[in-house]
Amino acid sequence: MNDARPIRDTVETVIFGTETRGGNLFDIALLVTILASVAVVMFDSVDAYHATYGDLFRVLELGFTLVFAIEYLTRLWCTRNPMAYAISFWGVVDLLAILPTFLTLFVPEASSLIVIRLLRVLRVFRILHLFELHEEYIEIIGVLRATSRSILVFFSLVMVTVVVFGCLLYVIDGPEHGFVSIPMSIYWAVVTITTVGYGDVVPGTPMGRFVASIGILVGYSILAVPTAIITSKLWERLGSRRASQTLSWNCHVCAGADHALDARFCKHCGAEMEIPDELREQKPILP
Repeated sequence: MNDARPIRDTVETVIFGTETRGGNLFDIALLVTILASVAVVMFDSVDAYHATYGDLFRVLELGFTLVFAIEYLTRLWCTRNPMAYAISFWGVVDLLAILPTFLTLFVPEASSLIVIRLLRVLRVFRILHLFELHEEYIEIIGVLRATSRSILVFFSLVMVTVVVFGCLLYVIDGPEHGFVSIPMSIYWAVVTITTVGYGDVVPGTPMGRFVASIGILVGYSILAVPTAIITSKLWERLGSRRASQTLSWNCHVCAGADHALDARFCKHCGAEMEIPDELREQKPILP
């Protein structure tokens, strides 16, 4: 068992890592296979292609499933904690990549679920080394959490507005113009206020059109509210983080410290900041 551990470590490095050439090549090959598998499912959903190449698509799908099954089992074999991987996000996604094909043996209509494999394309973030953006990702999540209450209040107000407009149109236009029930009228209000406007239900009376016009104007007005809330909080957090980052040197005139990264003059005495070249290379001054 111990003799096989070095082999497992090597395989684990290739499969789970991207710092090596082999790891990068493996992930790229995996992504190409995933996209090809999804493309087969999409083409197979077209009647003309299915009638001509249905058997070929079926064989290709079975082949892709076999490849993904071997890959999944290999991941379980080489990792040091198989259970942790199996219940992790990527472990569940990898399992879902192979289950739909076996499910189609009993429920043929489930073949479209194979597009779940497209979730695995998210592994491209590893190849592109976007883990460097981890701090920015955490920042966005923090903003969403900080504004969750404000967004919830806004959403509740929108729901009240939608119900009011829906009830008004139900009373004004009624079933003869397509507003057969209050839920149907609320659906129209949602479509109208979000400025989508499918046109499947439209007001037919002058008063109904007037109310609809007000709803459209209200929709344009409220769409900017959540954007403003999130943008304001994000700007505030970025400003606080930027303010906390200071230059690691003192003013040559008054020895004052705690200057911003983009400071060009001392905030204490007003003297021009003479940044050493080595410090300028580490923390470039913003224009």
